[in-house]
Amino acid sequence: MLESIASNLDAIAALAPTWGYVFIFLFMAIESSFIPFPSEVVMIPAGFLAARGELGAGGPVACLCISVAVGVLGSLAGAFANYYLALWVGKPFLEKYGKWFFIKPEPLARACEVFNRYGAATTFVCRLVPVIRQLISIPAGISRMPLGEFTLFTALGAGIWSAILAVVGFWLGRSAGDISYLELVARGKEMSSAHLPLVVGGAVALVAIYLLASKLVMGRRRCC
Repeated sequence: MLESIASNLDAIAALAPTWGYVFIFLFMAIESSFIPFPSEVVMIPAGFLAARGELGAGGPVACLCISVAVGVLGSLAGAFANYYLALWVGKPFLEKYGKWFFIKPEPLARACEVFNRYGAATTFVCRLVPVIRQLISIPAGISRMPLGEFTLFTALGAGIWSAILAVVGFWLGRSAGDISYLELVARGKEMSSAHLPLVVGGAVALVAIYLLASKLVMGRRRCC
């Protein structure tokens, strides 16, 4: 999917000076919901276009920061869609009919298992983990995790991930010459994936510190 989408980015990039931030918001909202969509084809090109002054008015760094902020807002919108869907319909419905919403039973069960074992802070760490990134909002909704807490953890995780991809794209925009969007996304994905274990490890360490400091006052909420 990533290759097929990336190969058609030229048409979208031509509209970036006017509609770039709108596209970032919409596509990141889709990526963060239950619809399969790779964030790499959104935030890496966003950083690339920002570096080359093709993402609207303002300097490259300002455009980079705005694109990350818009990406986070889009991610929150998609995460809220998952959260409220799970809250309203419940786990039995999703287990039976989730396939109609692109929610497969195995990833859903894994997301619930991770949430049950490690608690609400997993909504932060799992935003950095492929596949489970979108689905971790569902057990949060099933368990009725407080919306403020959910928003904070989701925004932090989505912000780190969006910033990593955008900065990678920005660096390629400054250092690479002529490059196709397919090659841009492929190289950017390779670079971000190479550093992902370190980023996830740092996020886990932050969560461990958070849990130790709060002494599990917030507790764990089981979704099943």
